[in-house]
Amino acid sequence: MLQKRIPLIIVFITGIVMAIQYFVPHPISQQVYDTALDWDRAVASMAYILAIVSFLRFHINRLKDKKYAVYSGVALVSFFTMVFVGFVFGTEENSLFQQLYQNMMVPLQATVFSLLAFYMSSAAYRAFRIRGLEATILMITAFIIIIGTTTVGNYIPYVNEIVEWIMAVPNLASKRGILIGVGLGVVATSIKIILGIERNWVGG
Repeated sequence: MLQKRIPLIIVFITGIVMAIQYFVPHPISQQVYDTALDWDRAVASMAYILAIVSFLRFHINRLKDKKYAVYSGVALVSFFTMVFVGFVFGTEENSLFQQLYQNMMVPLQATVFSLLAFYMSSAAYRAFRIRGLEATILMITAFIIIIGTTTVGNYIPYVNEIVEWIMAVPNLASKRGILIGVGLGVVATSIKIILGIERNWVGG
């Protein structure tokens, strides 16, 4: 019980102090903020250690499963190879570490993102099927934007102007609404964590 109570007390005090600090324009307040940032970087650096330990435990345990043993083996070999190369040969520009990253990691990322295009196409097909007024408006708007952002749109009168208006007015308004909702959600979650209502992060 004490192991959970101490983190809750620390979070409560830290949350209240940082919330008050934001509204106090004083050098001492700024110094408190800078000190908190330094501590935040120190804590964040420990998160890398936890991530590495979690990664190793997960894939070592999956080596026992014949279905995923090959994939976990490749992940572990790649991890230890990059760590070894980074420590031995350094991570400077044009080093072996950077060459491995540029010639292996970057193409793999490009491959994953290219595969996402097929999922996006499938999702767009399901979303743009006309089932009502909203779906019709969504399909027409998407069609106009697709045409306007390609070379074909340069040869159709007023298409570029319509696309600019869609992106600057309705799209921006909806984006701001989403950001306001996200901000309110962050504030509500932060208050719940500070007051100890939300305790999932301490396992309860």
